Amino acid sequence: MRLKSYFADTIEEAISQARREMGSDAMLVNSKRSGTEARHLGAYEVVCAGEIEARPDGEGRKRSAPEAPPVDRLSQDVTELKQQMERLALTLARSGSGMAGIASDPELSRVFTQLTDADLYADLAYEVIGRLTTPVTPEALRQELGSLVNIDAELGCPGSRARMVAVVGPPGAGKTTTLVKLALQHGITARKRLQILTLDTYRIAAADELQSYAAILGIGCEVLETTAALARALEDHRNKDLILIDTPGLAHAEMDGFEELAHFLSSYPGMDTHLVLPASMRTTDLRRTAQRYETFEPSKLLFTRLDETETFGPILSQSVRMGKPVSYLSRGQRIPEDLEAATLDVILDMVLKAVPGEQSRFGRAAA
Repeated sequence: MRLKSYFADTIEEAISQARREMGSDAMLVNSKRSGTEARHLGAYEVVCAGEIEARPDGEGRKRSAPEAPPVDRLSQDVTELKQQMERLALTLARSGSGMAGIASDPELSRVFTQLTDADLYADLAYEVIGRLTTPVTPEALRQELGSLVNIDAELGCPGSRARMVAVVGPPGAGKTTTLVKLALQHGITARKRLQILTLDTYRIAAADELQSYAAILGIGCEVLETTAALARALEDHRNKDLILIDTPGLAHAEMDGFEELAHFLSSYPGMDTHLVLPASMRTTDLRRTAQRYETFEPSKLLFTRLDETETFGPILSQSVRMGKPVSYLSRGQRIPEDLEAATLDVILDMVLKAVPGEQSRFGRAAA
């Protein structure tokens, strides 16, 4: 089986090219808008998997087409294509009538284009398309997308003596700012007994920043250096209503030194760990980062930097891939205004581009 990119102004046109060259069994692996350097080849790049049909003279049948995009850009997509191929079997099983159904039905093709434009993962887009029947109504599309994702904005675990919330995630994700927003919204405003604990002694002045916030807000903030110290602090503050725990932002090379902390947070009774991920992160990097932090066994996903991106499919996709609910969404740096509890309607509106003052591609007015 071979992978090959096809460029065209519409996804169905690119699919038709693939079927002519690879045969009717060719399957779509990924589709996205063409990069700037390949825009002249077509508005969309569609990656298909199949066998190049052989001519009697032994040469593969080739279509007349422009040359492939530069190697350096293709090399950046290798990781993403590998991950797509790993899920190819799942995609094939979910695709129903596969490319033939999408290519032959302009309305399904339009819906598929909308989902891929939102950067929804290909296998999920296939799953949604496979459940839809034409004519596709906005309500039906929202219902199918909504059935894929879960929401849980509750802080802490039910029945625990104190609500304990830890935030983990990559450097620069906005964990510390998010922690302060949570402290204001669910601690001070609600008049709860609140304690902040931080293990972020790796980033320069990180603990000082959090202590400054805590001093302004009039709440306790304790800086810890070891997992054992965290265990003692949790016991010392067991009478508090809410305990918020900040952790270091760990690069890939640093993850190996924090197995003890990951095991502690994942096994401590009543611990509610939120994986904080920037919504603006490149899709491939987002998947890789989320996979790296699975060792912490987070219970929920919290997305930041929504104001820095225009495609929100990865939020829904990552929630489905990890089987974790979305808890909160952060749109900026204002404290605490730019943090809101996630809702299904908000996520669907973002994915379907139903933003204030605009219409979604299927005509649904924004709420």
